[in-house]
Formats: sequence, structure tokens, C-alpha cells
Amino acid sequence: MSAPHTARHIWKRDVQIPSGAARLHGTLQIPEGASGIVVFAHGSGSSRFSPRNQYVAGVMRDAGLGTLLFDLLTPEEETVDVQTRELRFDIELLATRLVDAATWLTHTDETRHVRVGYFGASTGGGAALVAAARLEQVIGAVVSRGGRPDLAGAALPHVVSPTLLIIGGRDTTVIQLNEVAYAQLRCQSTGDRPWGHASL
Repeated sequence: MSAPHTARHIWKRDVQIPSGAARLHGTLQIPEGASGIVVFAHGSGSSRFSPRNQYVAGVMRDAGLGTLLFDLLTPEEETVDVQTRELRFDIELLATRLVDAATWLTHTDETRHVRVGYFGASTGGGAALVAAARLEQVIGAVVSRGGRPDLAGAALPHVVSPTLLIIGGRDTTVIQLNEVAYAQLRCQSTGDRPWGHASL
């Protein structure tokens, strides 16, 4: 599955994002005249090379949005996580790295003028909401696709960024978890519920 072709000129470079003692590898791509940059918070056991994430990022760039896909874990941490599956659920760690990524974008010459948003999946959805709560007005919007916003816990009432929750129509367990999270959100929503059901 490949992203649609676009005629836009896209500025692209590999980046290293500092986060404490870690250096997180990523790919930053910005189409000419970009109206914003979407930071991807991939889900459990995924990476910036995920075909699904790559496809979605391509569609976003066609729509005039920049994208930052980066590894939330270092290679050494990935090795540990494959064995323990613990770090992918460490919302505090993942959220801190999402905060650091957005902060890095706001202090980088090529991106400091562009608004930042988060696109989270699975556990990345919860981490993105925690990061958005910490950064408040810095984050223009949050989208959670099949995510676990419930994992954001006490941060949910403090999210001020407009938030959209998208869940597969047959994923009843995740729908219920998203309903729990929605009940705690106080940010801008569309209609009665800030989510969409997709038939998958």
C-alpha cells in the first residue's frame, strides 16, 4: 500500500530528536506551504516504518500538512520491549518524548512558524493526550485512531486541544474504553461525541 502521488514539492530530512539522554530517530517531511505539522505517536509494537503510518502520512502531506514520524523508543529500548512488552505501555515515557518532539519542532528554524498536532494510535493515543495536556495551546489538535485515550487518565480533563477519537465500528472493547475517556474530556468536540465509528 503506497501513498497517493502528489505534485507538491516536499522538503525532507532525517532528524534526531533529543529527549533526555536519548536521541530519537525520525523523518520530517514538509510540503511547500504547509499549514501544520502532524507528529505521529505510533502504537504498541509499531514504528515509523509502519506501512499504515506511512500511507496516512502521505495522505496528510497531499492535503498540505507536514509530518514527523519518529521512533518513540531507542533501538536498545525496542530490544527490551520486544521481550517484555512493557515500554510500549509506559505512557509517562512516551508522553515525555512526544512533548520533547513538539518542543523541538517549535525551536527548529524550518518548523517554528507552523502549528503542531498529534496523530496517535493504540497506546500512542493515550500518550498524545497526556502530551497535549502538558503543552496546552501549543498543540493545535489531537487525533486518536483506534487508540487508548483512557490510558491518559488524570490528564484527560486538562486537554484543551480539539480532539477527535476514531474507533473501528466492530471494536466494541475499544469503543467502551474511548467512551470512558470521552466522559472525562473537557476540550472542544464535534456534536455529542468527538469520535467516528468506521466499519472495518
